[in-house]
Amino acid sequence: MVLLSSGGQSFTLTVPNKAALAAFMADIAAALEPGDLVTLSGDLGAGKTTFARALIRYLAGDQTVDVPSPTFTFVQTYELPRFPLVHADLYRVTGASELAELGFDDLPEGAVVLLEWPDRAAGLLPPDRLDITFTLAPQLGAEGRNVRYTGYGAFAPRAERIAAIRDFLHDSGLGDAERHRMQGDASTRIFERLTLNGRSMILMNAPRRPDGPPVRNGKPYSAIAHLAEDVIPYVALARGLRDRNLSAPEILHADLPNGLIVMEDLGEVRIVEAEPPAPVKAHYEVAVDVLISLHRRRLPETISIAPHVDHRLPRYDLGAFLIEAELLLDWYLPSVDAPPTDDMRQTFVALWRDALEPLIGPAAYDVASLLQDARVDVPEDMEMALLGRYVRARRSDDPRFDVAGFSQLYATLAAQRATKILGIFARLDRRDGKPQYLRHMPRIWTYLQRALAHPALAPLKAWYDGNVPPRDGL
Repeated sequence: MVLLSSGGQSFTLTVPNKAALAAFMADIAAALEPGDLVTLSGDLGAGKTTFARALIRYLAGDQTVDVPSPTFTFVQTYELPRFPLVHADLYRVTGASELAELGFDDLPEGAVVLLEWPDRAAGLLPPDRLDITFTLAPQLGAEGRNVRYTGYGAFAPRAERIAAIRDFLHDSGLGDAERHRMQGDASTRIFERLTLNGRSMILMNAPRRPDGPPVRNGKPYSAIAHLAEDVIPYVALARGLRDRNLSAPEILHADLPNGLIVMEDLGEVRIVEAEPPAPVKAHYEVAVDVLISLHRRRLPETISIAPHVDHRLPRYDLGAFLIEAELLLDWYLPSVDAPPTDDMRQTFVALWRDALEPLIGPAAYDVASLLQDARVDVPEDMEMALLGRYVRARRSDDPRFDVAGFSQLYATLAAQRATKILGIFARLDRRDGKPQYLRHMPRIWTYLQRALAHPALAPLKAWYDGNVPPRDGL
C-alpha cells in the first residue's frame, strides 16, 4: 500500500494472464456501489476497454452482452441488475468544454461511471473516485499487465478494503474462487457467493462500524440499542446455536479484526416462494418450531469463540426498546411533514415506557419478528395460526405458561418493532439514499395496525391515531 499526499491510498499487483485479470475484475465488481466513478488509465492497448467490457458483462450476468468501445460514440449506457452503468471514453475529447455536451450532467440516477482517458478531464474529476491504471508487462507475455488501483477521497478506505479481502481469501485458500455479489439487506454488510472446485461458500464483508456521537447519557445510539458493531456477535451466535444442535452456518474462515467471514452456504431453499414472494406455511412452521426449541433452553450469558475472545449476550432492555421506538419520531414523522413537538415526544416515551416496563421479554420479540416479516406479506390468519402453534407448544411444556400475558407481550413488541422499522425505512430513504425500502412501508403499516388493535395498547393506539399520519399510498 502507498499513501498519497492527496489523501488517497494506492495498491499494486501483477496480473500474468486473463484469469488473473478476471479475478481482479471480480474484486472491483464486488466493491462497486451506485453513484461510483471508476477511472481507467493507461496507454493505448494497455487493457482499459478489455477490463471495462469484462466488468460490464460480469455485472450483467451475461457474457454475450455486446459492449462496443465508446471511442467514437463517447458514451454507452447499460441497465444492469444492481445499477445503471455508463461507459465513457474521452480519448477524442479535445477540451473540457466538450464534456457537458456528452451528457455528464444528465446521468441516470445512481449510475456507476467507467471513464477511460480521465486525463482529458483533469481538474474536473470529483474528489471521491477509484482510478485503475494498466501498464504492459512484456516480461510476463502478451497477457501480462501491471495494475495500480488508487482510492481517492471517500474511496480510499474502500480501496484498502479491496486489498484486505484479496489477502483474506488468498490466506484462506480461496484466492481462485469465483465471486458473485448477492442481494444485500438494509445493513452495511456485503455478501458474496464463492465457488471453488464445485463447492459453494458465503463471504460476509462487515467492517467494524465506528460509534456515532453521544445521544443519551453520554452513550451513542449503537451502545444503547446494543447493535452489533463487528462480526464477533455473529460468530458467537453461530457457535452457540450449533453447540445446541440448531442449524446455523458453519464458520469456515474468519478474520475477526477485519470483519471478514467465510461460512457455509445453506443453499437456495427459502422460507418464501413465487413472485412477489409469499410465505410457505410449512417452512414458517419449521421456523416456529426452531424458536420453540430455542426458548425451552437456558442460554449462557457469555459465549467463547476463540482463546481470550468472549462475547457477552446483551439483554434487550427497556433503554434499547425505547430508543428504537423513537426512530419513528426522529425519521418517520419528519418524512410525512409531521415533526414531533417536545410534548408529543414526552407523551410518546411515557406511553411506551408504561407498555413495556412490566412486560419485557425476548421470546415474544423473536416470534413477532418471524410472523410479521418486514419483506413478506404474512396474512393475518396465517400469523394467528403460527402464533397458536407456538403458544400450544409452550403450554404443553409448562401448564403455567401465561397465554393471555404472552399474547399481550407479543402485540406490544410487534407494535414496537413496526414502529422502529417505519423509522428505519424512512432513515434509509432520507439519510442513506435507499428509497427502495419505502415499498415495504404499506406492509409495516398494516402490521402496526394489527398490533395496536390489542386492548392493552389502547392508549398507544389513540396517540398514533392522533399524531402519526400514513404516508401517501398507505
